Amino acid sequence: MTHVVVIGGGITGLVAAREASEAGATVTLLEPGRLGGKVQTSAFDNGMLDEAADAFLARVPEGIELCEQLGLAGQLVAPAERRAHVFSHGALRRLPEAHLLGVPTDLDELAASGIVSAEGITAARRDLEEPLVAPTTDVTIGSLMRQRLGHEVAERLVDPLVGGINAGNSDALSLAATVPQLDAAARSGAASLIEACRAQQAAGPNRSDPVFFAPRDGMGALTAALVADLSRRGVTLNTSPARSIEPCGLGWRVQVEGGFLDADAVVVATPAPIAAAILRAGAARVATLLAAIPYASVAMVSIAVDREGIDRELNGSGFLVPQREGLTVTACSWTSAKWPHLGGDATVWLRASVGRDGAIPTGQLETQVLADLGHTMALRGRPREVRVSEWPASFPQYRVGHLARVEAIDAGLAATMPTVAVAGAALRGLGVPACIRQGRAAAQRVLAPLGTA
Repeated sequence: MTHVVVIGGGITGLVAAREASEAGATVTLLEPGRLGGKVQTSAFDNGMLDEAADAFLARVPEGIELCEQLGLAGQLVAPAERRAHVFSHGALRRLPEAHLLGVPTDLDELAASGIVSAEGITAARRDLEEPLVAPTTDVTIGSLMRQRLGHEVAERLVDPLVGGINAGNSDALSLAATVPQLDAAARSGAASLIEACRAQQAAGPNRSDPVFFAPRDGMGALTAALVADLSRRGVTLNTSPARSIEPCGLGWRVQVEGGFLDADAVVVATPAPIAAAILRAGAARVATLLAAIPYASVAMVSIAVDREGIDRELNGSGFLVPQREGLTVTACSWTSAKWPHLGGDATVWLRASVGRDGAIPTGQLETQVLADLGHTMALRGRPREVRVSEWPASFPQYRVGHLARVEAIDAGLAATMPTVAVAGAALRGLGVPACIRQGRAAAQRVLAPLGTA
């Protein structure tokens, strides 16, 4: 019987363990911490609220398929509010509906929003007049956006959205690795970036289709269902931390605290620094590449407050904050408006995001966040409950050349450790569906040489 050891019990590792078990392998999952990784739902204000990701993309199949396989499809709900705002020039302004990852596809709508100035609109219109030249190499998101759409659109629209999602700075993030849709638009041969994005929108899903889904009981329901499924399959859950992987006959010996595990194949689904330490002895070059992937630290500040304590209508899902506004908060979700089954008629739940690449959350976060929310959305009331969820070094940053780095990691393992794979958010996508996809692919990759996949 083929024995697969999966190191790491986040969403990627849980899915890899399930995939290997489905293929007929005996599986041991090593996770010394919390199963589910950063996908956590915990008690809050007499209810349950997500501490990190609160949904997954509905327009890619992996999340929905997994929920169907685990019996969760009937529990999926979509946000009730799709409209969002941007805090720009000192006020909350409606985010235009016509955009692709922040690239505006209706400049008149953008002008009416007030997010950018008249000069900013003029700069963006030049994209429709000057021929689009495809990048010859990987470039940063910010460099392309500034060149094609001007500084204001780059800083007040694209960066708050794309940079916020990735807890990064779009002037440092790889276009190809972080937003492949915009990279494809830039290389499409269209006359302008805006026209290329319009074409993508026309060929894509209907705007009325759901963008996100989540289990009604929170994202933790997904990981709980995965853990229960693994238990039913007989997967061994081991709380020992992995130290290293060494060759042993035709397979591998995984050093754990207090002993060893012999394996025919191994999937390493941990943050990149941990993976680097585990692989250092057997694949030094791969370990060096992994260790060089930078991370950003973030925090999520959840707030429950009486509805009468907010002096404005919560007519949307929340708002984004451009870096140049100089606030601690980078975004705020109006959670009980977005998910009406959370909170209550007289209670508002908010989730404020703090931190991004180069700006580590420090100090009295609760005090800073409450001050920012008072300034941006007229929060006046005293919160009934506040929960600060800190996630140090939690968001990998995809620098220029990231995809080439990932290919070199895969090639290095294929040459030196062919039945060992690495997978997870540090490599090919941060979102839940991307991690599901990587977990499945990693299990299949290590099992293929053994004739098991």
